[in-house]
Amino acid sequence: MPTAVYAASVAVFVFLALKALDGLASAGADNAAGAAPAQAKAHVPRSATEVYYSGCREARAAGAAPIYAGEPGYREGLDGDHDGIACEPYHGR
Repeated sequence: MPTAVYAASVAVFVFLALKALDGLASAGADNAAGAAPAQAKAHVPRSATEVYYSGCREARAAGAAPIYAGEPGYREGLDGDHDGIACEPYHGR
C-alpha cells in the first residue's frame, strides 16, 4: 500500500507539472497571435491533491521517507541538515 500511495503522489506531481507546462505553451501561442501578455502569478495555490506531511513520523508511516528535494511532500522544514533529503534514516547514538 505505501508504494501505491507514493506512485499516486508521483502521478499527481507529473500531471500538475505537465498541466503547468501546457498553460505556458498556450500563453506563448496567445502572445504570438497578438494577445496581451499574461501576468505572471506570484503564488500558485495549493491543490487539494498536494502531498503534505506534518512531520517525518507521518512521512515514514506513509512509506514516503526519505523524501528528496523536488519530490512531492518535500519541504525544508523536514530537512534538518539542509542537504536536500528530508526524513532521512538516522542511526541512534
